[in-house]
Amino acid sequence: MHKLQHLLISNPYAVLVAIFILLLASFGFAPDALAHGVTAGDKGFIQESSGALVIPFMYLGAKHMVTGYDHLLFLVGVIFYLYRFRDVGLYVSLFALGHTITLLLGTFLEIGVSPYLIDAVIGFSIVYKALDNMGAYQRWFGFQPNTKAATMVFGLFHGFGLATKILDYEISPDGLLTNLIAFNVGVELGQLLALSVILIAIGYLRQSKSFYRRAYLAQVALMSAGFLLMGYQITGYFVA
Repeated sequence: MHKLQHLLISNPYAVLVAIFILLLASFGFAPDALAHGVTAGDKGFIQESSGALVIPFMYLGAKHMVTGYDHLLFLVGVIFYLYRFRDVGLYVSLFALGHTITLLLGTFLEIGVSPYLIDAVIGFSIVYKALDNMGAYQRWFGFQPNTKAATMVFGLFHGFGLATKILDYEISPDGLLTNLIAFNVGVELGQLLALSVILIAIGYLRQSKSFYRRAYLAQVALMSAGFLLMGYQITGYFVA
């Protein structure tokens, strides 16, 4: 633990570099399997399940958030400069609300869109937030977009992406509402777990005297990861 603390303090953007490397590794080994945290095994379970299965779908929801690198990268950007737990809770709740709305509506109304396009927008959300953290919009356009509204809107896209994936897996209508609610509860639990780790890591980063200078490099790393996600999904759309 002490060695980890020393690494984080001496090299404050090591965590973002590690996340970026993990992202590259996930592309190299199993990009499709890890999309939205829905693995091939989970796909089989979803297709074969019938009736209300609260605990299994809570587990799937938690797993979806913890292993969903696109969600985690966006959340890193959202909370990177938030210092008060009240603000963290507000932004995370807005994201979760948007995620829940489109997951439920997209699934029940069977709104299907190419998952490549949705995932490209999700990649763009990471780029958008990184640029926002860098103050780009104020310099370029002379105004600051509403960060709360943007978090909510991109939460809608993140949830819609998962709804598209669930529709592809042809989930049973028997117990659908109960299972989706259980899934969202699991998402919240997984989100709390992931955010706890992220907040601890960012807390150590803030101990550095050069935090703001190196934090800029962290936003560049986030933006690069977002562009990588966008490029991967756009390429997949044209070659699939």
